[in-house]
Amino acid sequence: MASLPLASRHTAPALLVARQWAVSTSIATRPSSRLSLRIRIQTGHGVRSLSYSKHWRSQSLPTVTRGDSKLYASADDAVADIRSASVVLSSGFGLCGVPETLIEAIRKRGPESLHSLTAVSNNAGAEGRGGLALLIESGQIDRMIMSHLGSNKILEKKYLTGKIAVELCPQGTIAERIRAAGSGIPAFFTPTGGRTFIQQGEIPVRHDADGNVVEYGKPRETRIFNGRPFLMETALPGDVAILRAWKVDKAGNCVFRYTAKGFAPLMAKAAKVAIVEAENIVEVGEIDPNDVDLPGIFIDRIVPATKPSQVEVLKTRSRDDGSDGNQAKAAKPGGSDAQQRRNRIARRAAKELKHGFYVNLGVGIPTLAPEFLPPGHQVWIQSENGILGMGPYPLPDEVDPDIVNAGKESVTLVPGAATFDSSESFSMIRGGHVDVSILGALQVSAAGDLANYMIPGKMFKGMGGAMDLVSNPDNTKIVVVTEHVAKDGSSKVVQSCSLPLTGARVVSTIITDLCVFEVDRKKGTLTLTEIAPGVDVEEVRSKTDAVFSVADDLKTME
Repeated sequence: MASLPLASRHTAPALLVARQWAVSTSIATRPSSRLSLRIRIQTGHGVRSLSYSKHWRSQSLPTVTRGDSKLYASADDAVADIRSASVVLSSGFGLCGVPETLIEAIRKRGPESLHSLTAVSNNAGAEGRGGLALLIESGQIDRMIMSHLGSNKILEKKYLTGKIAVELCPQGTIAERIRAAGSGIPAFFTPTGGRTFIQQGEIPVRHDADGNVVEYGKPRETRIFNGRPFLMETALPGDVAILRAWKVDKAGNCVFRYTAKGFAPLMAKAAKVAIVEAENIVEVGEIDPNDVDLPGIFIDRIVPATKPSQVEVLKTRSRDDGSDGNQAKAAKPGGSDAQQRRNRIARRAAKELKHGFYVNLGVGIPTLAPEFLPPGHQVWIQSENGILGMGPYPLPDEVDPDIVNAGKESVTLVPGAATFDSSESFSMIRGGHVDVSILGALQVSAAGDLANYMIPGKMFKGMGGAMDLVSNPDNTKIVVVTEHVAKDGSSKVVQSCSLPLTGARVVSTIITDLCVFEVDRKKGTLTLTEIAPGVDVEEVRSKTDAVFSVADDLKTME
């Protein structure tokens, strides 16, 4: 039997194994054409169980015959020959651009006919409403490769009890892995995830029924380019891709609307068979070649979409809320003490957004910052799911399910906006073309380390695009906005992060409800530069775990 490429962090040198470890293995095959290897290692510290799963492509893939009609009468017909243990690439972000008709057809086949699927997507839809959540609930998915779990409680429960494996991967890295697969590129190097659990292979992938970790992520090979660490990521091909398009002609040429592009064009190129459901199917020649987002060479099967698009998080504004089209959502003046603290942070964060800047705003407090920009002050808000030029929430009659932000909320576009697929979006981000990125934090350290996606044993939501957003801090300024202390009273500004890192030495400015710190990322030091009205230095010291110095010209936050 060929050797299995177990991660190096899980494997001791052979001599060490022979002298100190008692190793037993068991190998089992499942009906899903998946080999499962379980290893029990007796060490001086007790028994540790590890597992390794090797997924093979389905032995009999759906076939494609050139020259045959691509048009199928129904989604049921189009998915009838998908085999168990297939790798399914599924488009969509939240419920935007999700191939609901095809997913329902797969669900109807049931776990007796179709099971042990590996599904690749940004997230898993919405529990009880749509997306891949339906296949998770039916038990047809064995493994998810994704960037964010969201609020899917069924998925989280199945993951923690060993009924499904979850491989967390940064959103931009998933996009690039899929793009590489479709381009014939076996691997590439990226700065995303350096010096984090992604690099180290520390994120749990699968548990047993008792919640013990039996499979971890795979450590990445690392190389230094221009003094920076880069991780090697491998291509991510699929057996089948399922997509949703706004318009498709019978040759397979596709047109996607706004943020429904996402991963869709990339996935079609990376799969053996690409199936698209379309809201509008037209004759060949009825789509202007200049409007084609995905050429027909990448599409093998076409079915009519019979389920409507949905908005996962419906947000609207009133006509008299004062929005001028230059902000993602309006801040509420006055209000509770908590709201006033949030507004104070957002008001100061707005000063980081210079006229003409391209900026990315995380969910929560960061989205309040544009409300405090002066009149005539224009910034271009980038949303990692494929928007440059994001506007406020829509009026009730302006809601479009194909225009959502990174929080899966309905939004609008400002004049001059552009939409694009995920690969282009993360080229803007990793390439340092975004001027400022403002994010929230669970913890931020004196050296500029950021932790904001995971609390082991308590919160496991995923990093989404956050690791990508902080991957080029020399060209994109990273600003953290957060309340100074957590709900339990503990400081969120710490000397060293105890939570898993989103990025190491990436943050340049920290803005809290009490003060502003500037970070020297090279020296790993903090300087207090501004203080809120009514707050003194001693209060800041008493609520800050990190060591800091005080600027000679300490200012008052406006």
